[in-house]
Amino acid sequence: MAAPVARGECSEAALAAALADVPELARLLELDPYLKPFALDFQHRYKKFTETLNNIGENEGGIDKFSRGYESFGVHRCADGGLYCKEWAPGAEGVFLTGDFNDWNPFSYPYKKLDYGKWELYIPPKQNKSQLVPHGSKLKVVIRSKSGEILYRISPWAKYVTREGENVNYDWTHWDPEHPYKFKHSRPKKPRGVRIYESHVGISSYEGKIASYKHFTYNVLPRIKDLGYNCIQMMAIMEHAYYASFGYQITSFFAASSRYGTPEELKELVDTAHSMGITVLLDVVHSHASKNSEDGLNMFDGTDSCYFHSGPRGNHDLWDSRLFIYSSWEVLRFLLSNIRWWLEEYGFDGFRFDGVTSMLYHHHGMGQAFSGDYHEYFGLQVDEDALIYLMLANHLVHTLYPDSITVAEDVSGMPALCSPISQGGVGFDYRLAMAIPDKWIQLLKEFKDEDWNMGNIVYTLTNRRYLEKCIAYAESHDQALVGDKTLAFWLMDAEMYTNMSVLTPFTPVIDRGIQLHKMIRLITHALGGEGYLNFMGNEFGHPEWLDFPRKGNNESYHYARRQFHLADDDLLRYKFLNNFDRDMNKLEERCGWLSAPQAYVSEKHEGNKIIAFERAGLVFIFNFHPSKSYTDYRVGTTLPGKFRIVLDTDAAEYGGHQRLDHSTEFFSQPFKHNERPCSLLVYIPNRVGLILQNVDMPN
Repeated sequence: MAAPVARGECSEAALAAALADVPELARLLELDPYLKPFALDFQHRYKKFTETLNNIGENEGGIDKFSRGYESFGVHRCADGGLYCKEWAPGAEGVFLTGDFNDWNPFSYPYKKLDYGKWELYIPPKQNKSQLVPHGSKLKVVIRSKSGEILYRISPWAKYVTREGENVNYDWTHWDPEHPYKFKHSRPKKPRGVRIYESHVGISSYEGKIASYKHFTYNVLPRIKDLGYNCIQMMAIMEHAYYASFGYQITSFFAASSRYGTPEELKELVDTAHSMGITVLLDVVHSHASKNSEDGLNMFDGTDSCYFHSGPRGNHDLWDSRLFIYSSWEVLRFLLSNIRWWLEEYGFDGFRFDGVTSMLYHHHGMGQAFSGDYHEYFGLQVDEDALIYLMLANHLVHTLYPDSITVAEDVSGMPALCSPISQGGVGFDYRLAMAIPDKWIQLLKEFKDEDWNMGNIVYTLTNRRYLEKCIAYAESHDQALVGDKTLAFWLMDAEMYTNMSVLTPFTPVIDRGIQLHKMIRLITHALGGEGYLNFMGNEFGHPEWLDFPRKGNNESYHYARRQFHLADDDLLRYKFLNNFDRDMNKLEERCGWLSAPQAYVSEKHEGNKIIAFERAGLVFIFNFHPSKSYTDYRVGTTLPGKFRIVLDTDAAEYGGHQRLDHSTEFFSQPFKHNERPCSLLVYIPNRVGLILQNVDMPN
């Protein structure tokens, strides 16, 4: 069925039919009446989703069984000690298994051809009942293509792949340990407000090398816990042959990257995080795949159309990668089983889906400005098959584990992406607020401090769809990469290397940089969304960009690391930013502003450079003016009573100038100000962000 063209209107009869077909569509249209002309699109999407789900039920016994493909595909030990092997290779003329177990004889173990392009093989055990293919064996699938070519491939379902010495390609290593890791700790409950620490295992050491899962478990997890983050987003875990791709060119979808250690060590990492009450998300890349064929999915069966669209539609021109054919039954099985594998086998608590914009549209977002016109989100430009896959994935994740979290990396702003499937939405819990880091960099790059527009900052931080949750962030890994600059680098640049000692006086550059770094993060945390994200090291203003070893830098690991020891050095000012980040997170844990309704902004004064708002019963005040401080500045509030400062970017322990007395009590009066029934008078130094709490109210 072709995707419908976006409509400019919807008849009463058609609207009634759509409302009848989509259980809670009325709620979505109540929240956003501008979506009414597109009711038929939501109806069409929902019906196709339910139709696909029903087909899976009729043909596969339900999505629960369908998503367990990894239990039969690939290579499995049987109870009798034999081996059962299964592959999907519709374009192959013959399929064989070879490896060190048969001295790499390519044709001694042929698979039997089944219907629908599937092949299976049973290898009986040895006479003494011992395994013919023991744990750690090297294997290959041999494909005889229709042209007669003999191809050596890694199974798409391989659980572990390794690269030895100077080899370019990865090898398939049979992973079947005698004593697999047993999880000791239960999954944590879904946090009421997620505070995400975006992490990369390989760069988590200060040494110029690839760090290990064990290093991360014993050295970085305690740091994350201490900083007050309740969620980790693990990047570059799914195996990728090219380290410098940052994990975005996946070659083996079911294999945890061996460059950091073994699958059992990754399980220990996740289990240890759970023991600390930390939720663990996986950065899942189902938007595209590496073009590698010898150690990737590409050309697995000798054709370009096995897992991917054939011809130009199967290539992403910008990323130089292959694009999945989401309408394919076996591709759906593969991807949904992949989702389930990481949940079940490794204990992950959800996913950040990479490249969602590329998936949603046939144009992949390339050359698109996304003005916000609703017609951009409906019609023939939408890849309906990919959209239905994302609905199925969200349905599966939240059915299996209701406390799971899914986050969409979408720059387009598609309506209902984070609305329930029952409303016709795609079912994500959160979307990344990708405009926020762009705004901060634009301000630092293009404007003097005195020219910052307060209204524009507030608009960017609050411009999100009602009841569709956002993860706000001042910067992520994208801004840390070489070729870009972190906020700390934009603010302080080369002086970070020379003037961060507490034994030397503040220079104007370092003073400005440290104060604005804290203010930017606090206002983003408090005003920008229903969740918060930080990339590892950025919390203390890591002084180096991120650059993976590659030909262009002589394969150096010097910039592929995180210098956490800088934040631990009492003689360096990095500790101030680290301390502030920790206390900001711990105050949010106590007060819960991320899970509170969106803030009410009472002031955005351009001349004074003041922003004031209320959220979760707290009063937030920011003075972005580079030089002006204000005595007895009137700030509106809904709450009568006594207030005290509970967080202040100017405090000495955060590298501030200690101009505010935290023992001061502020009393709000029934004096209406900026549409608030009460107000209080506050001293607000320049370049300061502070939070006031009503001490008459219970915590």
